[in-house]
Amino acid sequence: MDAKAGAFGAGRAGAAFDPVSFIREPRTILRVLSWVFSMVVFSSIINEGYVNWGSERLHCIFHKNYDACNYGVSIAMVAFLASVALVVLDVYFPQITSVRHRRRVVLLELAFSGLWTFLWFVGFCFLANQWSQTTSEELPLEQAADAARAAIAFSFFSILTWAALTLLALQKFLQGTDLSLFSGPLQNGHAPKQPCSPSDVIGQTTVTINDYKTPPLVQTLETRPPDYQAPPPAF
Repeated sequence: MDAKAGAFGAGRAGAAFDPVSFIREPRTILRVLSWVFSMVVFSSIINEGYVNWGSERLHCIFHKNYDACNYGVSIAMVAFLASVALVVLDVYFPQITSVRHRRRVVLLELAFSGLWTFLWFVGFCFLANQWSQTTSEELPLEQAADAARAAIAFSFFSILTWAALTLLALQKFLQGTDLSLFSGPLQNGHAPKQPCSPSDVIGQTTVTINDYKTPPLVQTLETRPPDYQAPPPAF
């Protein structure tokens, strides 16, 4: 089954790639923003998220909770890599000729975007809660306060961008569910009906005889005057 123009929000399969139009698309802009936000989060935590206050051991600036730092770095790293992979997939998506494969790609994008919106929300709440419990007696906040605030702020911004990407993926999926958006050699498992040209039937009439036990006999009679009586078929 081949996709035509507009199937699942993409152009006709095999169409020429327009980089200018691609860059201006809201989906591409949101992916770039998500990529930047995730990079800020994990770089802030990795570079300044650990301090060795009062001991040789490094402590997480979020209330000395290593789970908070590890969680922030993990979801940010995955989001960073996923943003790059999804941009590449967006470039390749119009070249996918199978509607079934397009549908699977859109469902994967929708599920991943929705999941990461939720994980960013959890991460934002987790980091903000741990940071609110951190005191200057525990850690030298002047060294890492800016990094902690940046990680929390850009976690919140990531919620917005991934939520917007989820809505765009849902919109793309709903567009693809309209059967009028794509066509193919089969319709509901049967070949599409083709209109019959008048030139195909001029001068002859096809009569199918199904009473005989052998395979149906098809007799072709040339067009005769109305008063012409055709002889009975000989067996």
